[in-house]
Amino acid sequence: MKKNDCPDKQGNGGAKKNLKFVGVNGEQVLMVLYQEWFRVSSQKDSQAETVTLYLREVGYHTPTLLRYIVNLADGNGNMALHYSVSHSNFSVVKLLLDTGLCEVDHQNKAGYTAIMLAALTAAESPEDMEVARQLLRMGKINARASQSGQTALMLAVSHGRTMMAQVLLDCSADVNIQDQDGSTALMCACEHGHTEIAKTLLDRPECDISLTDKDGHTALAVAMKASHSDMVELLKARADPATVTDPTAPL
Repeated sequence: MKKNDCPDKQGNGGAKKNLKFVGVNGEQVLMVLYQEWFRVSSQKDSQAETVTLYLREVGYHTPTLLRYIVNLADGNGNMALHYSVSHSNFSVVKLLLDTGLCEVDHQNKAGYTAIMLAALTAAESPEDMEVARQLLRMGKINARASQSGQTALMLAVSHGRTMMAQVLLDCSADVNIQDQDGSTALMCACEHGHTEIAKTLLDRPECDISLTDKDGHTALAVAMKASHSDMVELLKARADPATVTDPTAPL
């Protein structure tokens, strides 16, 4: 995600001063809110303490604007939640979620929700992972990206995020959803050779290995085409023997 860096040169006092300005100058409120909010909340090094102060000041001076501020989107359709998730800044993510105002299912212009972006992150601590779970519980975990039809689970699988894939499954992600090409999460694992994630998917009793994509390929066929021999053997061991008698069908 691209965003102009705007280092906080004013500190907490600057944010507080500008928020008081917002409270008395209605004509410039939108511009100030936009600039200040993304400067404070959406940088890689954004601090939870500064975001807390900002939200507290807005709540004091213009409480009716809290929902608007939390859900402000930039020109790319990204909210502060998208940026803080992408930066793995989970302390800020938690602050945003705890307001109870976040539109967690908002899709940016690329078609991704914060949950989809979370699927690509690597939470580094139990606390971070718990915030990720909080986010997953608050939104539509099986939502599809508007441009590809992929779900958060498919994204986690494709990028080799084993832990996030497990958490998504634990939070009721549907293992059998198919994207616009008919691919499932298992097919994504087969294509990219993520055998351990494939095992995790296959451990779900509802995982259907007989599903085919729009080209008529099963997960086994995808694995064979990609020459992932370990994956092929894994799938053969799980498949109905009748379905693997001719695994070299045209791809």
